[in-house]
Amino acid sequence: MREVPRHRFVPRELASRAYEDEPLSLCGLGSTISAPHMVAIQLEALALRPGLSALEVGSGSGYLLALLAELLGPTGRIVGVERVEELVEQSRALLADLGYGKRITVVEADGRLGWPAGAPYDRIVVSAAAPRLFPQWRAQLREGGRMVVPLGPGSSQRLLTVRAGPEGDRFEMGPECRFVPLVAAGSPHI
Repeated sequence: MREVPRHRFVPRELASRAYEDEPLSLCGLGSTISAPHMVAIQLEALALRPGLSALEVGSGSGYLLALLAELLGPTGRIVGVERVEELVEQSRALLADLGYGKRITVVEADGRLGWPAGAPYDRIVVSAAAPRLFPQWRAQLREGGRMVVPLGPGSSQRLLTVRAGPEGDRFEMGPECRFVPLVAAGSPHI
């Protein structure tokens, strides 16, 4: 986390607060950059190692994508799905400026559908509150892979880790958390 300049991923007016351990709004776009401790919990639950492929649903400013690039190394493959066009454009430009552009693909799409064109993924992380596990995510997760999802209704969720296995998936409930809701592409900003 020391390698990625978090202040570059927040609006300029919030740059002085970028390293506080709290979520910050991405300027009325209905998205936030998660608190650093929550990002660390998500990354730890993913059990990452160099060379894996990863999908982030609700990639927002691209901060977690940059952290994934650091952890997965030069052979890792990373895709971010974001529904807000402005955030997609901003994160693409910033990630390219920081040298991650060739290792990370950011697409504008409905995160509930994942991104089948890049599947299968070794890891999937969802950075928005999901009302349920969408079958498209599981279909895009490689056997032996992991998926981390804040699962639950609007005001409070639990971080769920899914371990995909050929004889059935294993589910582990993590800490309570609060994420902005996962919203379909084309829905108005909050």
